[in-house]
Amino acid sequence: MFTSLLARCAVATTLLLTAPTVLSAATRPASERPAAHPSFTVKVVGKGRPVLLIPGLTCPGAVWDETVARYQGQYQCHVVSLAGFGGLAAQQPVPAHLLQDTRDQLLAYVKAQRLNQPIVIGHSLGGFLALWMSATDPTALGPLEIVDSLPFLSAIQNPATTAESARPMAEQMRQQMSKGRMPMAAERRMVASMVTDTARITQVSRWGLASDPATVAQAMYDMNTTDLRADITRIKQPVLVLGTWAAYQQFGATKESTRAVFTQQYAQLPQARIELSEAGRHFVMYDDPTWFFSQTDAFLKQQPLAKK
Repeated sequence: MFTSLLARCAVATTLLLTAPTVLSAATRPASERPAAHPSFTVKVVGKGRPVLLIPGLTCPGAVWDETVARYQGQYQCHVVSLAGFGGLAAQQPVPAHLLQDTRDQLLAYVKAQRLNQPIVIGHSLGGFLALWMSATDPTALGPLEIVDSLPFLSAIQNPATTAESARPMAEQMRQQMSKGRMPMAAERRMVASMVTDTARITQVSRWGLASDPATVAQAMYDMNTTDLRADITRIKQPVLVLGTWAAYQQFGATKESTRAVFTQQYAQLPQARIELSEAGRHFVMYDDPTWFFSQTDAFLKQQPLAKK
């Protein structure tokens, strides 16, 4: 079970997705034009309380299209697309501290846009960034919804793992992943462990092949060598963690054993509520949308803001 969970997260890293079809800047309404930043672009859609949506590794902001369609009537959705993922141009050169830089720029974006403790919904790598942002500046953000993500990826198999002990394997993975993209057939095989629908598998695989290998490799390295398990104690906001496990039953995973991993990783965040999908794979918003939206609907309605 632990091996398969680690493989899933590593796959989520080599995942790579295709860039979404978007309107040109000339024809897109001003409120939906992306605002450029070195590490990301943001598309703003809708009106109401701000919600920041951060995609996972190799995914563009289009991974949230259905989520935005559901909530844009009540919320102002700030949809992030990270540089180098899903067809968005990569930073050149790729920063040595890619995710830390992204964290800081996202926090600066929240401040510059005068967003009042926005709700943050992050999937996979996006969930990791949401945790890191809130732990770094506990007053900047509102409630967090963390979708199938953990505070320390490398400790799935062994909770005693440290950032330092994880470094050699992370470096080996970074070197291997930097060499280039995989063939489409291999990409689809990996993606099939993370999403069930064949059209979605194609979509996610294409996104993957449009991603920059060096950016993906650095992002994975940063995740594998950054341990947030102690840092998250600084987070005071409500936190909902949505996890998955069903794809790994064949490897011995159970709902109970998977919950134990999440519980251990979030032990320093007692206000976190952990919920596990019965049917969804890693892209739970695609695989189990009724459950995902039911959980998200309830979360968005709760009394929100931590006091500054």
